[in-house]
Amino acid sequence: MAYLGPRTPDQRVIAVPGTDTNVPVWLLGSSLFSAQLAGERGLPYAFASHFAPRLMHEAIRVYRNHFKPSAVLDKPYVMLGIPLVAADTDEQADYLATSVYQRILALMRGQSLVQRPPVKTMDGLWLPHEKDAVGSFLGLAMVGSPAKIRAKLEVLIEQTGADELIFTCDLYEHADRIHSYELLAQLMKG
Repeated sequence: MAYLGPRTPDQRVIAVPGTDTNVPVWLLGSSLFSAQLAGERGLPYAFASHFAPRLMHEAIRVYRNHFKPSAVLDKPYVMLGIPLVAADTDEQADYLATSVYQRILALMRGQSLVQRPPVKTMDGLWLPHEKDAVGSFLGLAMVGSPAKIRAKLEVLIEQTGADELIFTCDLYEHADRIHSYELLAQLMKG
């Protein structure tokens, strides 16, 4: 953080560009240590629940319990990463989500992460334990129609008290990604 602040006379390393830009610093993490550190430093905390949702509730609790006001924040501020697959219908979203499932499966198997087109079913592509692991990895995924996603987001925000959400949308077709974000934007307005 000092590299992005004003230069001091005894500073031996100068960030170029960077010095005196005062870029806001967030701590992004997926562990309890990152939550504790963000709290102790009085920084905003972004939890990587888009790929590691298992410790989310505990990390939020640790962050808030360890929070000390700072020059940056006077109270805790939490952002959550959320995987998004929004479509006009639940069925279409489920179909599009198979691209995401295949990518996570490939990651777990140490295979190429090249995006794969959606498939009608994942049956035969993954083993039961792999299906469970992908499900755990994507535990907070918002997959569905706008109505389904709205309901899931309301529950998530109520349970976590998150101040901000950031979405990832890893779909095969760019147009489907854009449409997914358009649907999200519409439901957030309404």
